[in-house]
Amino acid sequence: MIKTEDYFKRQIQLWGDEAQASLQNKKIAIIGSGGLGCSLALALGTSGIGQIDMVDFDTVSLHNIHRQVAFTLKDENRSKAQVVVEMMEAKNPFIHANAFNMNFEEFKQLDHTYDLILDATDNLPARESIDKYAKKMHTPWIYASVEEFNGQVCFFKEASFQVFNISDHKPGGIAAPIVMHIASLQANFALRYFIDLPIETDKLYYLYFNNKGELITQKFGMPKS
Repeated sequence: MIKTEDYFKRQIQLWGDEAQASLQNKKIAIIGSGGLGCSLALALGTSGIGQIDMVDFDTVSLHNIHRQVAFTLKDENRSKAQVVVEMMEAKNPFIHANAFNMNFEEFKQLDHTYDLILDATDNLPARESIDKYAKKMHTPWIYASVEEFNGQVCFFKEASFQVFNISDHKPGGIAAPIVMHIASLQANFALRYFIDLPIETDKLYYLYFNNKGELITQKFGMPKS
């Protein structure tokens, strides 16, 4: 019998038994099971959050595997959401995880309720839809995007996503480490929010490497809805 105090020992040392136990009552949805979604699942799927629902209509392609860290070569052509759920369940005996093999437009018709929604999609129209759904359900959500060596993240609580120029822009090349870096920021926001540690909401963080190779972080306040 695996005990929670043994499995989550290092986190309990950080924030205590009560905060750790509170995570078991939290329920989140991760929209997208690609690069960001895989990394979020690794970080949050072993954190003690009680329920994580993965939403993705896609299957694993060969070109996904180098940066989508939940997948191996044996997973090619399998459901991304299902593989990620199996990975979380294999690592954490205390999680309840579900795979929804559908796009977000289908998923939101289910009207499930969550404590937090995490964006792990790869296009602006999907994020606009997440924002509208989150506002309808009175649920905060965490936006993220990556391209090349750049990334951005924002914890949306009251601000509107409409400040973005919504288009069907697709990301170009992507370096695998920036995907994991941005997902780790999302995961840290989520955990700090759940255990009542201070976080900055409605502020966009934009991270990039300048021409000297320095990692630069810029911060922008987002207009309220």
